[in-house]
Amino acid sequence: MELLKINGELDKKKLAISILVPIIAGSVTGWLANRNAQKKYKKLKQPSFAPPAPVFPIVWTSLYAIMGLAKYRAVQKVEQEDSDSPTIPFYDLQLGLNFLWSFLFFRWGLRGTALIEMTILLGAIAMTAYEFQKKDTTAGALMIPYISWVTFALGLNYSVWKLNK
Repeated sequence: MELLKINGELDKKKLAISILVPIIAGSVTGWLANRNAQKKYKKLKQPSFAPPAPVFPIVWTSLYAIMGLAKYRAVQKVEQEDSDSPTIPFYDLQLGLNFLWSFLFFRWGLRGTALIEMTILLGAIAMTAYEFQKKDTTAGALMIPYISWVTFALGLNYSVWKLNK
C-alpha cells in the first residue's frame, strides 16, 4: 500500500483517474485501430519471437495501469512541492504517440512509418521516465517495464516491416 501513498497520503480519486484514463483510452484506441485489421495482420509473416496475440491486451493493460500509477506519483509530488514541472507534457506526448502507433501500424498499414514513430515514442517515454525520476524515484522506476516492452515492440515492428516489404 505504500506504493500508492505519497508522503503518507493517498488520493484515491486521483489515483483511479490516473490509472483508468490510459487503460480506457488505450482500450478504445486499440478497438478503433484494430477493427478489421486483425485478418490482415494474421496474414503477415511474423518473426519467430512474436508473442501470441492474446499476450498483447494483457501486457498493454498492465503497462497502462503501471504508467498511470507512475503519473499519479509524479503529479502528487509536483503538487506537494508546489513546483512547475514539464512532467505531464512529456507523459501526455508519449501517451498520444502510443495511441497513434496503433493506427499507423494496424489501421493504415504504415509499418515503416510506425517504426519511425515508435522510435520517437521510445524517446518520449525515456524523457517521461527521466522527468518522473527527478520528482519521485519510484515513479521513474515504474516506467522501466514500459520502456522494456516498447523496446521489444520496436524490434517486433522492425521485423514485421522487414519480412513483409
